[in-house]
Amino acid sequence: MFLPFTFSYLRTSSSRSSPIPLHFHPIHRASHRCSARDWDLQRATGLMEAGDAGNGSAAAVQTKGSGDDVSHKPLPPCCIKAKAGVPESEAKCHDTVVSGWFTEPRSRSGKTSKVRYYNNPMWPGEAHSLKVEKILYQGKSPYQEILVFESSTYGNVLVLDGIVQLTDKDECAYQEMVTHLPLCSIPSPKNVLVVGGGDGGVLREIARHDSVETIDICEIDKLVIDVCKEFFPNLYIGYKDPRVRLHVGDAVDFLRHSPEGKYDAIIVDSSDPIGPAQALVEKPFIQTIARALKPGGVLCNLAESMWLHTHLIQDMLSICRQTFKGAVHYAWTSVPTYPSGVIGFLLCAKEGRPVNFLTPVNPIEKIQGATKAGKELKFYNSEIHRAAFVLPTFVRRELESYATNSTSTEKEKPKEPVSKSQKIKILPNNNAILTAS
Repeated sequence: MFLPFTFSYLRTSSSRSSPIPLHFHPIHRASHRCSARDWDLQRATGLMEAGDAGNGSAAAVQTKGSGDDVSHKPLPPCCIKAKAGVPESEAKCHDTVVSGWFTEPRSRSGKTSKVRYYNNPMWPGEAHSLKVEKILYQGKSPYQEILVFESSTYGNVLVLDGIVQLTDKDECAYQEMVTHLPLCSIPSPKNVLVVGGGDGGVLREIARHDSVETIDICEIDKLVIDVCKEFFPNLYIGYKDPRVRLHVGDAVDFLRHSPEGKYDAIIVDSSDPIGPAQALVEKPFIQTIARALKPGGVLCNLAESMWLHTHLIQDMLSICRQTFKGAVHYAWTSVPTYPSGVIGFLLCAKEGRPVNFLTPVNPIEKIQGATKAGKELKFYNSEIHRAAFVLPTFVRRELESYATNSTSTEKEKPKEPVSKSQKIKILPNNNAILTAS
């Protein structure tokens, strides 16, 4: 793990008047001996410089749509990232997005080293750097900027719009958990939909379930698929399963035209639920997902970092509890290259057959061929499935204070009358599980 950094800021002449990091200064630890003058920061203006290994060009980072196209309620300060420091006429970044940037250490004599670091632009007050061995790909689709580089410690790294999406080393923690938490919670899932997930990792994990008959995936960006085919073969292998049916297009439109009650499980593998992707966590889309699920069907949706975004998690919990009357739970896992090192999931069950997310009724260890030689799981198991729902005290406190009234059909539901004003409960004996009541 690299040192945290503090930043000095420079305001530009652009009408955006956004702070642009000019220099950063390592916060020293005893094991590190360096000086601020040993480092020089290239302008973090939304440009991703290819350097010696790339094509030498730089492109302004864009998101899926511009800020002018999206009108939402004001975002909390922790979600506002610096805007790209380019002229207003050229800038198309949503104001929650800032690209990562490259840094190169300088010697005391002022000479620039060939060593380069990619700075993952996490949230304000934080920085996470990956040493770059070489740039493998840099391009632009109609929806986003795409960067792939080889790092010295995490293998190949996929970056979309300046934000690290996955690495060879830690992708297993995310892909396995987002897939098996829902699929191992229901018996014999047959029809599964993946929203997003163009890298193919979730497809790879779904393919472990021999009961699954069809795997639909709706990915809007074909270039992401093509890039991952070349640089992430261990993820792209998911597309080779004959049960996979690829649909390139908008997920909202795809779900709107899907038959009612078609899917046993839907996994939403999208970007952060702020800015242009906010529609994927708002009530109309969640209701569309619920319509496409069978009674007792399940949804797994990304739910951000509990260290940084409890306000977003609260909003998502509220929406999901209004829509899903079976069960709604928050779970989490550790992914080192994600903001604060963790990512959360919302597990939701449509009213119908009871679903108990807390205990896997379809354990991966008992699925024939799921963990055979050459297909071993790296992260998920039934024990970590149960542990994923155990929440730190501060998270329990913040989420239970915001939870809305709903009815649980899970086995652990208390057998007692429930008043309409009652909040969700926390199970005793340190089983920190959010349950509807």
